[in-house]
Amino acid sequence: MNDLNSSRLKFVRNFKTLVREDVALVGGKNSSLGEMIGALTAKGILVPPGFSTTADCYWYYVDSNNIRQKMNTLILDWQSGKATLAETGQACRNLFLRGDWPADAAEAITGSYMDLSKEAGIENLSVAVRSSATAEDLPDASFAGQQETFLNISGADALLNACRRCYASLFTDRAISYRQTRGYDHMKIALAVGVQRMVRSDVGGSGVMFSIDTESGFDKVVLINAAWGLGENVVQGAVNPDEYQVFKPLLADAMTVPIIQKKLGEKDVKMIYGDEYMPTRNVPTSRAERASFVLDDQEILHLGRWACIIEEHYKCPMDIEWAKDGTTGQLFIVQARPETVRSRRAAGIFKTFKVGKHGKVLTTGLSIGSAAVSGRLCLIESAKDIAKFIDGSILVTKTTDPDWVPIMKRAAGIITDHGGRTSHAAIVSRELGVPAVVGTSNATFVLHSGQDVTVSCAEGDNGFVYDGLSEITSETVDVTHLPPTKTQVMLNLANPASAFRWWQLPADGIGLARMEFVVSNAIQVHPMALVHFDKIKDTATQEKIAKLTAGYANKPDYFVEKLSRGLATLCAAVYPKPAIIRMSDFKTNEYAGLIGGSQFEPTEENPMIGFRGASRYYSPLYREGFDLECKAIMRLREDMGFDNAIVMIPFCRTINEAKKVLHVMAENGLVRGDENGLQVYVMCEIPSNVILAKEFTHHFDGFSIGSNDLTQLTLGVDRDSGELSDLFDEQDEAVKWMISRVIGEARKAGRKIGLCGQAPSDHPKFAEFLVNAGINSISVSPDSFVEVKKFVVAAERDAKS
Repeated sequence: MNDLNSSRLKFVRNFKTLVREDVALVGGKNSSLGEMIGALTAKGILVPPGFSTTADCYWYYVDSNNIRQKMNTLILDWQSGKATLAETGQACRNLFLRGDWPADAAEAITGSYMDLSKEAGIENLSVAVRSSATAEDLPDASFAGQQETFLNISGADALLNACRRCYASLFTDRAISYRQTRGYDHMKIALAVGVQRMVRSDVGGSGVMFSIDTESGFDKVVLINAAWGLGENVVQGAVNPDEYQVFKPLLADAMTVPIIQKKLGEKDVKMIYGDEYMPTRNVPTSRAERASFVLDDQEILHLGRWACIIEEHYKCPMDIEWAKDGTTGQLFIVQARPETVRSRRAAGIFKTFKVGKHGKVLTTGLSIGSAAVSGRLCLIESAKDIAKFIDGSILVTKTTDPDWVPIMKRAAGIITDHGGRTSHAAIVSRELGVPAVVGTSNATFVLHSGQDVTVSCAEGDNGFVYDGLSEITSETVDVTHLPPTKTQVMLNLANPASAFRWWQLPADGIGLARMEFVVSNAIQVHPMALVHFDKIKDTATQEKIAKLTAGYANKPDYFVEKLSRGLATLCAAVYPKPAIIRMSDFKTNEYAGLIGGSQFEPTEENPMIGFRGASRYYSPLYREGFDLECKAIMRLREDMGFDNAIVMIPFCRTINEAKKVLHVMAENGLVRGDENGLQVYVMCEIPSNVILAKEFTHHFDGFSIGSNDLTQLTLGVDRDSGELSDLFDEQDEAVKWMISRVIGEARKAGRKIGLCGQAPSDHPKFAEFLVNAGINSISVSPDSFVEVKKFVVAAERDAKS
């Protein structure tokens, strides 16, 4: 090895020569890039080439400019109270910015840059210059955005200046404060600089993905954020990006498309290349870009598979940055580091929050974390006003960057206008354990300092800001010691947005997934109004539907796609355990409440026992709407791969009606017992279901007892009547006789039978009765699961004794 190469290796290392153990040499980012290039290129993952300066290069620069002792003195003066953080940080940074590069170190950097340019066949290649601290991305700290990154740097002089500025960024106020809080010695951490060929995402797109659900820790999904242009806007939270979720267990099947969520982000700006004086700049996106997804389905799946490969290699959940070259269409991974928050939470132990009576909704966004907090707002729009923040307040701002970390640590909650789940505000909020609602679009417009509000991240993916102070309760749930039971305990789930919150419960599946919840919340439009959009008489209604279905050439496709994705999220939460999906069971007055619904629904005196459930599915008044429901189930099972979905028919009054419904389903491709094992259950909620239970077993694979309706129709009591509330009792002997009878008939025929109702949650004796009657499963709300599981354990123990 000649002297030139030997000197260069002291200061610079090509990514191809690095492995993940080289953190002390080149920092976490750069060692990880080298690891992926060396180990994962053969598996198809593309990582742009580049090189890294070394920790030795940093210390060589420090000592060549005689600034080591000066830095140490400045830090000691700050720690002893002789100087402010701002004064100390500025003084330390100036030491670096006024320094000169030693000739041999400068030659090593510029020589490697020229080699990289030559390899690309481009003179003065455009590169990304990223800081990589030698202590970063440790298991207990993310160092998110602590040091600087410079994009679209071109030319040797510009590169050396960018490297110098990276060194200086080791002493930004936020970096000093973070290290001090974490107990790191400021004089023992060096900084390496990664120099990487730019991906032309300025004319394409970019973003961040996690191989784990960032809020719940659910480990079977990949979360992907995407925006147009360079990726800094996504990382910094300057835009509300697209959000996609991919279900990992089904990615290996090339015939399935397990994309369980696609949310279109506003993406109102994008970062593009600038000039030599300002290498990057933000410009508004076009209307077409704002209305379009950055990635198509195949690209989403491609990134999802890469996330799985990277996670498998590192043996831990990963935080990954990606970029799409707009000139070639190729996807690249530009960074990967361990996820440092959710993956460290204790398995089987989690905390739940409930918000009591609350005021009106002031704004909504994405929920970060699962907590809730009440407090007084402190609105700060600019970083220059950070000193005005009042400790313990709820911070409201447009967006945060690492300069905001010192006050984020002192905030009770955080609300931002911009940002997605992978933004700086989201990452730091998780690490700090501070509930945050990000990407509201309008928080700084509708909220004001001094206002009392409640911030709720306890209701699923959507975060809410309520007017006024609310009572908030919390409970720590420990499911690590719950024993298995012969009687299955399942979950009643309806809201896809909160499904992943309960993945740690040792449930035996979903016993009741209410389709109508997805329809009313995610779709909002009556299916017949989509099928017959041209017949809608009200102009305002037409405009609402047109706005919701923008981007869909065929409006019924909006219903099918939205419904299938919502149901897929529920199925994913328990996969491969069964998820029993009840087809829509709105009453006519509830259907009429959907957008466009009043034109297609009859008016009934008693909708509770009127035109509902099975009777709708073959009726000319709704048959086309039911066809869309069936198409959504077909898409869920066949295209997306969720064969754990079981279909359930509600309010099926007669055997003849059962035959009609099954015939309509078959015409839509849903054939009971087909090669994919489709099972069809029926709700047992009408006395005729019990009386003719044996006959019903010939047409269905299982029963689910709807105890509310069965009680109502057995006792002849309106369950909504306050005057008759004392008579409505699921433990009445007549109701229990009905339940025992249908359980016996189902067991004789070898059919599964469960109960989905509130009674087992409220009454241990009722759970004991069900267990003794031989029921297969009990399905309850998630907050009742642990208690009911204990009831079942006790009942089975007593039965044995």
